[in-house]
Amino acid sequence: MGNEIMAKVIINGNKTSYPFGTTLKAIADEYQPTMERDILLARVNGYLKELHHTIQGDCQIEFLTIEDQAGFATYRRSCSMLFMAALYQVAGYQKVDKVMLHFGVADGYYYTVDGIDTTTELIARVEERMQEMVAAKTPIVKKQLTKAKALEQFRKHRMYDKECLFKTRISSGVNMYYLGDYEDYFYGFMTCHTGYLKLFKLYPYAEGILLQMPSISNPDKLEEVNYSEKVFRRQLAGEEWAKTLNIPTVGYLNRRIINQDTRELILAAEALQESRLTEIADMIAARPQVKFVMMAGPSSSGKTTTSQRLIIQLMARGLRPHYIGVDNYFKNRADTPLLPNGQKDYESLNAVDVEGFNSDMLRLLKGEEVPMPTYDFLEGTRVYKGDTIKLGPKDLLVIEGIHCLNDQLSTALPQESKFKIYLSALAQLNLDEHNYVKSSDGRLMRRIIRDNRTRGHSASKTLAMWSTVRKGEEDHIFPYQDSADVVFNSALPYELAVLKQYIQPLLFQIEPGDPMFDEANRLLKFLDYVIGMPSDDVPTNSILREFIGGGCFRL
Repeated sequence: MGNEIMAKVIINGNKTSYPFGTTLKAIADEYQPTMERDILLARVNGYLKELHHTIQGDCQIEFLTIEDQAGFATYRRSCSMLFMAALYQVAGYQKVDKVMLHFGVADGYYYTVDGIDTTTELIARVEERMQEMVAAKTPIVKKQLTKAKALEQFRKHRMYDKECLFKTRISSGVNMYYLGDYEDYFYGFMTCHTGYLKLFKLYPYAEGILLQMPSISNPDKLEEVNYSEKVFRRQLAGEEWAKTLNIPTVGYLNRRIINQDTRELILAAEALQESRLTEIADMIAARPQVKFVMMAGPSSSGKTTTSQRLIIQLMARGLRPHYIGVDNYFKNRADTPLLPNGQKDYESLNAVDVEGFNSDMLRLLKGEEVPMPTYDFLEGTRVYKGDTIKLGPKDLLVIEGIHCLNDQLSTALPQESKFKIYLSALAQLNLDEHNYVKSSDGRLMRRIIRDNRTRGHSASKTLAMWSTVRKGEEDHIFPYQDSADVVFNSALPYELAVLKQYIQPLLFQIEPGDPMFDEANRLLKFLDYVIGMPSDDVPTNSILREFIGGGCFRL
């Protein structure tokens, strides 16, 4: 013992020492009694580490649980592996052709399985097997294979999307995870055994299976599954679009890029999106009683560009659309409600002069000519610059704002006079069959690029605000998405490759010690799977132009 080389370690502010080579798991077990929840991951000298890692020198350690974003993602990723291992074991490796993790639904993941019927009885058996592995604390083992060996294993298990993805990876090694006799590759960290994965539930859902897991805000219980059927179907439609373009996952997009075969892909993707706007314009034109087209969606969905493109489509049908931003009806800054921390709450409906908005809209509906306000964000006041609108038989308003789907904003307006559009960037491409891309990540990257270009914000500043932005979406937008007449998906299947060129330099500016380093590093590692491509062929009316610049609309 006396000959051991000791490392000085600081854990949660406490100084101690451990022999070189001590695993983080052994240290975590010692500190677990001081933690309210299971330790799932560690941050060592600013870098995230799985618990199987050993300490090799003086270091500072912070332990993470399911209440931390990185720990939460680790729980969900490990739970997904647990599900797939149990499914293959119960159904039989030779019978399952493919398991596809499509996207997140509520607090869970939606999968489909090719080759077998996902009956209620099968799902019950899979869940029972998952519980057995949790009780057994089955180890999740990480091993590095050569790239050639990993490709061989992917072919053996018919994981062809992974094979396609890794053909363009420069790294000579691939980290594979093993759970019993099941092996797979996962992008991101895993728990060291299944005993941590105590809370989950399987349900039959649509044509597949829903794996429900706890939320980060309420990790001790499974909440009721509550998800928009309209959004769900639009996400599936987006995936079908990508398949139509022969880019079902990122690996196939990479193949198109390295073969310099992207121009037609871009134009086809844009045309598919424009065709959806054409459908929506036809629906509006077929309802002459509609005078208010209400559009809402989460941050960086491309609402401004989409509204402008829709206006053009409506004009092509002989209508006279006028754009109104609900932000112009903000109350004067002195009258803005406050959050509990004393900051101004600009996300709340109470920040909008609802009475004034309804009064103006009713006057327009009666055929009056009405002065339109403009909000001066520098002074924090509403001003009138002489702009007026009067609605004739062919006139209508395209109104954009975060509360547009909430009838409390337009409470005085007849329902038949409103047409509601929910807009979001619902990711269409996953990395491979078992590693999905969060739609919110696409929006986050869009926003980082736009904030830097138009406001001079650093990536760190935008990342720091993102949780507050997401909270506002969950409170004021998502609860009303099912009230929309239509859902429009503003994501483009090629956009990750374009965004990469713009966002990588901004993320590399964030260094260890910055509170946003973990998140920046996560995005950088993810983007490492995507081959970048130039934006030259992106049309000037594309939604992407709202973020990267060079668009034809006055935004």
